[in-house]
Amino acid sequence: MSRGHDRLIAELREKLGATVVVTDPDLIAPWLTDWRGRWTGKAAAMLQPGTREEVSTILAAANEAGVPLVPQGGNSSMVGGATPDQSGDMVILSLRRMKEIRAIDPETRQCVVEAGMILATLQDELAEVGLRLPLDLGARGSATIGGLVSTNAGGTEVLRHGTMGEQVLGLEAVLADGSVIDTLSPLKKDNRGPRIDRMMIGGEGQFGVITAVRLQLTALPSDRATAWVGVASPQAALKLLRFCEQECDAVEGFELLPKDSLAAAEAVFDLRAPLDGDHDWQVLIEAKGESEAGTLNEKLGSILAGAIEQGLAQDAVLAQSEAQAEAFWSIRHHLSDAEKRHYGMANSHDISVPVDAMPAFLKEVRDRIEADYPGAWVSGYGHLGDGNIHLHVRPMDRASDDWRATEGAEIERKVHDMIVAHGGSISAEHGIGQMKRDEFARLGEPARLAMLRALKQALDPKRILNPGKLIP
Repeated sequence: MSRGHDRLIAELREKLGATVVVTDPDLIAPWLTDWRGRWTGKAAAMLQPGTREEVSTILAAANEAGVPLVPQGGNSSMVGGATPDQSGDMVILSLRRMKEIRAIDPETRQCVVEAGMILATLQDELAEVGLRLPLDLGARGSATIGGLVSTNAGGTEVLRHGTMGEQVLGLEAVLADGSVIDTLSPLKKDNRGPRIDRMMIGGEGQFGVITAVRLQLTALPSDRATAWVGVASPQAALKLLRFCEQECDAVEGFELLPKDSLAAAEAVFDLRAPLDGDHDWQVLIEAKGESEAGTLNEKLGSILAGAIEQGLAQDAVLAQSEAQAEAFWSIRHHLSDAEKRHYGMANSHDISVPVDAMPAFLKEVRDRIEADYPGAWVSGYGHLGDGNIHLHVRPMDRASDDWRATEGAEIERKVHDMIVAHGGSISAEHGIGQMKRDEFARLGEPARLAMLRALKQALDPKRILNPGKLIP
């Protein structure tokens, strides 16, 4: 640890106390490894502010000392976006103590919450007053609001409600020099130039540290319908999606699930898909609304009966209770872990292409990768409704570590090139982090990269905020 680190830690311990400044290696250790277990770093200390003022004090002091900080919420990043490097020069800035709900307004359906609030906890609190944040994902029990905004997270309800950024009405953030921007006001109109707070959404902590957010909410649904449907192919699933959208404006989720992934869930967790028969692809559909309970179930049942009659679907089953609906979703949320345990580690991709291009993309990537790498297996599942698929490439005849070390980078480039050719993005909802930074440099539009670098230089000239992530 350098003298600069020593001085910073001593200064902050004197100003903020031992609760904020943590140097015990045993307390820091759990936060040094990313969620996937792919990256493990070192940190000189971990700082745990409880207020915006404490965050400001920390950033001003770190900026003066030139000590880099790694903002961290629930540490659930899928791309190493909240993990320090191996140098030992970085300090973790944990926002987990900032978890207050500052305000909930049922009339306007808005709330103001601090960055360390866990998504599941917020949803429970909002449900008490008949509201919800229209965003859900598998990491709901650990992901924090600040992290969700910083990565512009997606999830299973983007089809109807959009990404996390689309729920953000305003935010509070501390810049690298300790100064604060605050757009938490409930103003509906404020035309004083561009929305400077927008750069924090998806900014991965590069331009400032989010401390609080004003969110737009929706009513807690009084009606819900969940269906599991068998289809012949991704093309058939796409036609079913369009049919459902034409017939019902309450569809929030439309998940594409391949047979091999479902087989892994059954083998590992004894979670069996609810449909009988052999279906190469299956779809999980969710509709929610404020109608009388049971109305959507009847409507979705009628829609799916029509889809089967028209040859758009092979078979379907509707959840008959909340418990059964949750059981359907449990299968979906266990797929990643099931595949990893059953088939081994994969070359994984969180990608998006235009929705109508998805069937052609899935066919091309499977055909090319399996032809170029005999024994490889390509699977893809996820949010067909918004064009976001989690694509996994796995070996069938060698150790996963060997595979990742040899063909992994080459496969990644080939997959990314196909994504770009189809007009897509190499990061749909997980962000860039350290995992995709080099590929972002290779494939990103020069003007976009130049703007990001210029913003970084203007707002964080000493590069203390989350170095090594996002910006090449």
